[in-house]
Amino acid sequence: MQIGAEYLDDAMRQLQKYRAMAEAAVAQVNDEQFFALIDPEANSIALVMKHMAGNMRSRWREFLTSDGEKPDRNRDSEFERRGGDSRQHIMALWLDGWELVLSAVASLSESDLKRIVTIRGEDHMVIEAIDRQMTHYAYHVGQIVLLAKHFAGPRWKSLSIPKGKSREFEVNKGGGRYAT
Repeated sequence: MQIGAEYLDDAMRQLQKYRAMAEAAVAQVNDEQFFALIDPEANSIALVMKHMAGNMRSRWREFLTSDGEKPDRNRDSEFERRGGDSRQHIMALWLDGWELVLSAVASLSESDLKRIVTIRGEDHMVIEAIDRQMTHYAYHVGQIVLLAKHFAGPRWKSLSIPKGKSREFEVNKGGGRYAT
């Protein structure tokens, strides 16, 4: 396997990990916590997920052939709770966004990695655009996990190696699905 193909396989694995980590975190909070703000300027878990879904929809539709900032995107509205923004609605947007991401990445070949795509009028090699999005998603998944852990409190089930359990993890390498 060539390095480009290995990169695409790894990008797919990492994206799937980010998605799974966020979904495992969100599963630990109730609807009230899903929409809760820790301060007036903060974003809720729901708004972070809504923003990520909007970003995914914009970036990954027609990924190789149109600018990654689509004219129908209203980024500012992604950070506002609207009347129809139920947990189910936001989760549907989230799932649709991930379908676009994973389908787009799965459709790429090694030869596509050096192609040029634009995001907000700025040229990126495909490999750079993928890295840009993975970094962006990792940033926001970290926010989702932190908020979910905060709201779950003592009910929180670790998504990594729990505090004080590193030695046990070293002995049992099978534990800790997201451990780093």
